[in-house]
Amino acid sequence: MAQMRGPGSYGIGASSPFGGPVNEDSTESSPLDAIRKQTSKIEDVLDSFSEPIKPYLPAIGRFLIVVTFIEDALRIMTQWNDQLLYLHDYRHIPNGVTHLFLLVNVIAMASCSTLVIIRKYSEYAVGGLIGVVVTQALGYGLIFDLNFFLRNLSVMGGLLMVLSDSWVRKTKAFAGLPTLEEKDRKMYFQLAGRVLLIFLFIGFVFSGEWTIWRIIVSLVGLVACVMVVVGFKTKFSSTLLVVILSIFNLLVNNFWTLHEHHPHKDFAKYDFFQILSIVGGLLLLTNTGPGQFSIDEKKKVY
Repeated sequence: MAQMRGPGSYGIGASSPFGGPVNEDSTESSPLDAIRKQTSKIEDVLDSFSEPIKPYLPAIGRFLIVVTFIEDALRIMTQWNDQLLYLHDYRHIPNGVTHLFLLVNVIAMASCSTLVIIRKYSEYAVGGLIGVVVTQALGYGLIFDLNFFLRNLSVMGGLLMVLSDSWVRKTKAFAGLPTLEEKDRKMYFQLAGRVLLIFLFIGFVFSGEWTIWRIIVSLVGLVACVMVVVGFKTKFSSTLLVVILSIFNLLVNNFWTLHEHHPHKDFAKYDFFQILSIVGGLLLLTNTGPGQFSIDEKKKVY
């Protein structure tokens, strides 16, 4: 952790500019410094506990990000006739086009997800999966569904974190310094990924019934979301969001407890895997860091 410069770092010493000694006890730390001190302690504890799995975090994050696409591809194949019926009867898409639409989506999701997991052609894989999100929103008529829109913004944020992670690894793999264009591209995508990741939580806050526990979780989560966006204590805040979303996912989207023909089973299953994807994006954020456009990085500079 970078050390803040004290007065002695500039050759001024501990004396007052007016000749008298400085009373160190009178110097009070700001609330931001107090928060930074406490979260630093928590981050140290998290580092000690996560040390055994730290080398595997990028692989786990990448798999979780694409798991919703893998599940979606399997669901389309196992419910092929139902999907065709919905697209034809309710979306009024011609028969031949419905077959082509589903086939292209399954191939794109399966192939691009595999490329993300094995870390090959990440740019093309992420572009293909973002294309799937957009085409499905148009094809299934969900583009104006606010909850769907916010969730998929977060999924796309996770995909952008895949890109930034791949560029970070490329930078470490070669001895030469990255070009200015590569550094700028990585910074902007890390910033966009951080901002988009938190939209799922915004959707969670403004949906459902309000209880005292929901209010507490929402307030804590919103603070963590702001910290993620501005890049302040990113490891702590992203880990906190991972814990909140994981507990919420297990308690609310427990589709395995529902009967096979329960009307909400597919919805709960879909939500469960989407939240897993966003958790994967947050894990990648924890591993790669917030990037240059963040308070954490500025603190290292100054």
